[in-house]
Amino acid sequence: MKCAVICFTDSGEKIAKVIEKGIPDAHIYSPKTCPSGVKSQMAMIAREYDRIVFVCAVGIAVRLMAPYIRHKIQDPAVVVVDDMGKYAISLLSGHIGGANDFTKEVAKIIGAHPIITTASEGRGIESVDMFAKRCNLVIENMEDAKTITAIMVNGGVLRVVSEIQTMINYPRISKTDYDGILYITSQESVSCHKPYCILRPKNLTVGVGCKRGKTRDEILEAIFNVFKSNNLSIKSIESLATIDIKKDEQGLIEACKYLGCRFYTFSKEQIRSVQEMFRGSAFVEKVVGVTGVCEPCAYLTSGEVIVGKTLLNGVTVSVGRKKQHG
Repeated sequence: MKCAVICFTDSGEKIAKVIEKGIPDAHIYSPKTCPSGVKSQMAMIAREYDRIVFVCAVGIAVRLMAPYIRHKIQDPAVVVVDDMGKYAISLLSGHIGGANDFTKEVAKIIGAHPIITTASEGRGIESVDMFAKRCNLVIENMEDAKTITAIMVNGGVLRVVSEIQTMINYPRISKTDYDGILYITSQESVSCHKPYCILRPKNLTVGVGCKRGKTRDEILEAIFNVFKSNNLSIKSIESLATIDIKKDEQGLIEACKYLGCRFYTFSKEQIRSVQEMFRGSAFVEKVVGVTGVCEPCAYLTSGEVIVGKTLLNGVTVSVGRKKQHG
């Protein structure tokens, strides 16, 4: 990750150089390196850098960053160090952006005292967004995540309903008499009468078979249709898989890019090793050499098929769920 180190004074520059030496891909911005002023570079820095360290007063850092703050899931990790090097303060994007951990890293490099002010961190509990980050879970709604974290910060009781084997670091968890629920699920919708937050595990795999020349939109339409019919979330898709003779099929490649998932292909031999588990087609076998594509591929990537073959406009779709995750 790229890191910008911003300083203004001679003493600040000495600290900045220590930080630059201790952090890979770090670059110093100062009045010496920016003839037109550091402020003129802030838009670029906020856009291009994942982590930013200000060696200056907190007020200066706030004023320089303020115009470029967007959302906690997009903002860079921002840390402020006083120009005496006594304190490292997590200023922005402490959880998802990683500023809290980065603050500790910077503090260790320069021998400073780390200052973390997030409520969950101060209480030694794991916030919902940090839990999601640790387990590679997608937060369905950030406001819901805040609500559940607030319940935890206030000492409330939480229920956790999960498809995967993982648990949030929080002591007050119960299946009965709870104040809120944390769902870790690939189901699109849940029914609940109390405050809840949904986290999406990347545990679904999609096996796809299609006629040559099917477009991205045609493939996505088939996948969306299957997921909607089975109350499944697109956000839980970990991968798409098909037979290896389709490895250059542009529609499949573009569908993977759109979904942000991995693309796997399997040989005829690999598919044949499991095809007897599913109802096959003599026509498909005549054309591609195996009795089926989507179901065997869904199985090979997951170990469990939860939605069998569905055909829509020349595209076959099957869904698998990984048994272990997290």
